Amino acid sequence: MGATLKDATAIAGIGQTPFAKHLPASEKALACRAIVAALDDAGIAASEVDAFASYTMEETDEVEIAKAIGAGDVTHFSKVGYGGGGSCATVAHLAAAIATGQASVGVAWRSRKRGSGPRPWKNTQVQLPTPGQWTRPFGLLRPADEIGMLARRYMHEYGATRDHLFNVALACRNRANQNPAAMMYERPLTREMYMTARWISEPLCLFDNCLETDGALACVVVRAERARDCRQRPVYVHSAAQGLPAQHHGMVNYWNDDPLTGPAWTAARRLWKGADLGPQDVDVAQIYDAFTPLIPLSLEGYGFCGRGEGAAFTEGGALEIGGRLPLNTGGGGLSEAYVHGFNLITEGVKQLRGTSTAQVPDAATCLVTAGEGVPTSALLLRS
Repeated sequence: MGATLKDATAIAGIGQTPFAKHLPASEKALACRAIVAALDDAGIAASEVDAFASYTMEETDEVEIAKAIGAGDVTHFSKVGYGGGGSCATVAHLAAAIATGQASVGVAWRSRKRGSGPRPWKNTQVQLPTPGQWTRPFGLLRPADEIGMLARRYMHEYGATRDHLFNVALACRNRANQNPAAMMYERPLTREMYMTARWISEPLCLFDNCLETDGALACVVVRAERARDCRQRPVYVHSAAQGLPAQHHGMVNYWNDDPLTGPAWTAARRLWKGADLGPQDVDVAQIYDAFTPLIPLSLEGYGFCGRGEGAAFTEGGALEIGGRLPLNTGGGGLSEAYVHGFNLITEGVKQLRGTSTAQVPDAATCLVTAGEGVPTSALLLRS
């Protein structure tokens, strides 16, 4: 698969709505606005769209989207599960379909109104048929609780501290402060603010958790040759991967042989196997950050440092512009918006186009990852 996909397709257009705590438009309307903006960005008519990919948690389906935007006959459609773990896989599915001739113009999207919408974690009965039957009745009601437990294990094993988690939160907030579209634009974060913030689920405080956001994003995928004739500079899908490791059991892998080796490790092996590049060649990264501890775990899983070294990797401004690995340059889920990680894909495209609000000089390669802790996916993009 890697040989077939390598640079065969490209992201030719991206689009997004504003991000806010509350937006009046429906999820369908937001989705259509983002998709139409992405098609306009690429210079491609909606009537040429013949492929769609989104999340199983997406409330707006491809039938309604296709009718609303005026798509033609659709020959490929797919949905990816596991919430934030599916973001990069939507693009991967389109790339595979287009590279093998199943479609020619694909649209991936995510529309979400979690800022306005209900909180799904209050009704424990809804969770009981899932793996949550083993944990939610005993107090692990929310993803924050599950990741908090995993973070505590990581801190115990490797000596990670809250200062390391602050390094992650600060890097994302600093980039959001440069991004007028970010929810946390012009809202600086200090160490004192972080250390005195209210607990959400120890050891995770308010600033260790992603935002709750209304908004939508989309991108357009076409064959590489066509992308070179579109309006924008093409961003090639160099490699793509999904990862579901043996023994996996949701975000609560505490009884696995190794709870701290999560889906990122499985996805990474496939990603690098299908690439001509390695971690040392990545200029900028957009790493899924629903919670700050996912960053050091992902840094290890994707090979930027050794096992147990992810926390120390964050020291000395390593995640800032000019550091070892500039990270989440739009602000990420922690400080730009949380739309199940799709904004990390569009920010990766902006970096390789040279149009980011926090541009990494001469960025030519970008790693984008989906949720660690759940079955996941990743993209290696290049200009």
